Amino acid sequence: MEVVKVVMLGITGVLLALFLKETKPEYSVYLSLAAGICIFVYMTGKLSYLFESVLKIQEYIPVDTKYISVLLKMIGAAYIGQFSASICKDAGYGAIAGQIEMFIKLYIMVLSLPVLLALMETVHGFWA
Repeated sequence: MEVVKVVMLGITGVLLALFLKETKPEYSVYLSLAAGICIFVYMTGKLSYLFESVLKIQEYIPVDTKYISVLLKMIGAAYIGQFSASICKDAGYGAIAGQIEMFIKLYIMVLSLPVLLALMETVHGFWA
């Protein structure tokens, strides 16, 4: 049922923004931003469950904490980058949205390098 609530909030925001776009186009961007922020805030409530689950998994499987934090940073960066890029596209600034998406991809790649290097060291240890 929560999915239906979020979808209805999003559709309502889009329909209201489309209605305002004809009369006050500058307000339609603010309305879509507000709907996006409401959905984002609703989603942050679910993040506490995600963090608890990751910590529970960490109890069962001995994984270094830095790898878990890298994974969570990558997920957070992807969500925030997609949200920001979508708002920019909605406002008509596709070039800025593309730059945000490019930066987020590079940022995720930089975050993943320590994990990749640790994996390479492990594989090298098997062959040495």
